[in-house]
Amino acid sequence: MDPPDNPAVPALARMLITDDQFASVRSTVMDANPDMSEALAGHIVEEAMKFVAACAKNPGVSLAPSRIVDEGWHALILHTAMYAELCESLGGSFVHHYPGYDPTNYDPPIIDRTRETIASLGWEADPELWGPPSDETLVSVAAKCQHAPDCTIVITPKPKKPGVA
Repeated sequence: MDPPDNPAVPALARMLITDDQFASVRSTVMDANPDMSEALAGHIVEEAMKFVAACAKNPGVSLAPSRIVDEGWHALILHTAMYAELCESLGGSFVHHYPGYDPTNYDPPIIDRTRETIASLGWEADPELWGPPSDETLVSVAAKCQHAPDCTIVITPKPKKPGVA
């Protein structure tokens, strides 16, 4: 895959945080999912970072993670200081989490829009981790959120300080 056209976005989503931060977030995913491999947990975190970048760089666009990717997003959020720095480094729009616990909320057009937004940053959203919730998914995760349609993530840019251009 070619590097993203946007110089503010690294060629690999993995490069958005340090190795130590990545290992800590990956461990959080594994703690919530004891039978999960380290490699899969890391891949979920990478997809979650793509999601956060897509949201932060596209304020006002309604996006949502898959249930599996949401697991990685939860782990990122639990690292509050690092997560706040990540959002700031991606443009300053803090990507808030609005839980949605109704599994019937799955809305393919929102997931498709999210995958397209990730692609616009120069990344590919892994189709195996961005699919619909079902008993036959690649992996079962602890997160039971389903963020569509009533609880999509819409980022509102932070207000400018008076007198600041």
